[in-house]
Amino acid sequence: MDFEKQTAEIWTAYGAHQLAVCPDLPEIERWDWGIADIGPGIESLGNVEGLRVLDLGSGLGRHAARLAALGADVTAVDASSTQHERAVTRYPGTPGLRFVCADAVSHLRDAAPYELIYSVNGLPYLDPHRLLPALVGAIRPGGRLLFSALHTNSTGAGPSTALAPRPEDLRLPGTTRTHPVHMWVLTPQLWEDLLVEHGLILQTVTAIDAPKPDNAASYRLYQARRP
Repeated sequence: MDFEKQTAEIWTAYGAHQLAVCPDLPEIERWDWGIADIGPGIESLGNVEGLRVLDLGSGLGRHAARLAALGADVTAVDASSTQHERAVTRYPGTPGLRFVCADAVSHLRDAAPYELIYSVNGLPYLDPHRLLPALVGAIRPGGRLLFSALHTNSTGAGPSTALAPRPEDLRLPGTTRTHPVHMWVLTPQLWEDLLVEHGLILQTVTAIDAPKPDNAASYRLYQARRP
């Protein structure tokens, strides 16, 4: 089965549902990388004014819109046609913000280099062997990559030591239903090995843990740079 295609189809179905119900979602007040109100926020990105920025797996586009308002030149890419429709409907003609409906790797291969690429929990749905060669080529020398990734799921299953995707349950925002997906839930060492293999330098790994003892969920924020 094409796991990436399966995931895109789930997000497309979710986007269609959200288009139908039109929920009144506010702009983001705090930038979260995995768990609400926990861990670093937008300051992780540094000063984005004037930077050419890419949001991978942009969804509704609220993160991208926040950066555009700070003066960044932002391209927001999502493979889901309905998520893309939601974004362009919400932010029509927003200065400094462009939405693209495309496979991430296809976009990266064709795009001019970016100074900053980030992904809020979207990167682990993509095969790193397919993604990283194109991604590194789309980062300018000296440019940065920031992404958050699941580390331990809510049932307490920690990261895999094998370089392979594994089944996880995806609970979509604002819903209680879960959907089976495959994700690359890897140890920090495996992520570092992959990044270094493809020419990036891992600078920091930040733990983002759920504050409640009955929730084992944990994420990691990875920050890397192209030399």
